[in-house]
Amino acid sequence: MIKADLTGVPETALWTLYHRAAEAARPDTVLPDPRAVELVTELDFPFRERLGAARPWVAQALALRALAFDQVVREFLATHPEGTVIALGEGLETQFWRVDNGRVRWVTVDLADPLELRERVLPHGDRQRLVAGDVRDSRWTAGIDASRGVLVTAQGLLMYLRPAEVTELIAACADAFPGGTLLFDSVSRRFAARTRAGAKGPGGHRLPPMAWGMDAHERDRLRSAHPAIGDVADVRLPAGRGLLGYLAPRAAAVPLLRGDRPLITRLRFGAEAAPHQPPPPARRAAPEARR
Repeated sequence: MIKADLTGVPETALWTLYHRAAEAARPDTVLPDPRAVELVTELDFPFRERLGAARPWVAQALALRALAFDQVVREFLATHPEGTVIALGEGLETQFWRVDNGRVRWVTVDLADPLELRERVLPHGDRQRLVAGDVRDSRWTAGIDASRGVLVTAQGLLMYLRPAEVTELIAACADAFPGGTLLFDSVSRRFAARTRAGAKGPGGHRLPPMAWGMDAHERDRLRSAHPAIGDVADVRLPAGRGLLGYLAPRAAAVPLLRGDRPLITRLRFGAEAAPHQPPPPARRAAPEARR
């Protein structure tokens, strides 16, 4: 077995893997993911002792989020079969093996410790590239072939950045990948505030403090991050199993859920835009630990 010694924000990669595998092991799963099931058995990590019992509703919710990301990636590959998918803060996500069309180029950008673990437990071929670095440092954008289309994904990541850092990351992607797309999820302002106050997250596990949250009515403000941002779209969760599965794609229409729900957002960048002027250094937030 391979020891998984991650703490803090990087440990969330193990939390999501644990629940995704629990959902995938069900005969009626919404997200077949045999590699995730195998990983949980191969890793030397006290999942239940450290993270508690896997809650079925949390497991399905995380699987539906992953499935929504998978669907957007597949749509991208349908029109850009040899395009590049850049997965920021990918942790132990096994999306590549769920969506691989045999031609996609895949780039994983993550901090050194989770990236080292990923390289040890997941096989990587010639079309996969691992880049060690902090996503807040735009040097990770160098050397990526964008000529066949680029889709940048950030699943379970941006909520751990400060608001100014989120804006700067969006702008860096728009600068580096004209004509590209950025896909990310976010939590509500209320949920982010609860984690900073020490409240437990879904399933009873205490998540690391989340510095950034966004409510649905604020989504259009993302356009101000860069002049190249054109389309700003909501990506709905797919339907699933039971009451949760029924409500997932309809959450925006349910009054009790509408204002305090997680969001998945897709930003499309224009092929050309006026030069972007970053904020002066004095306004930049200081970095903090994250995966």
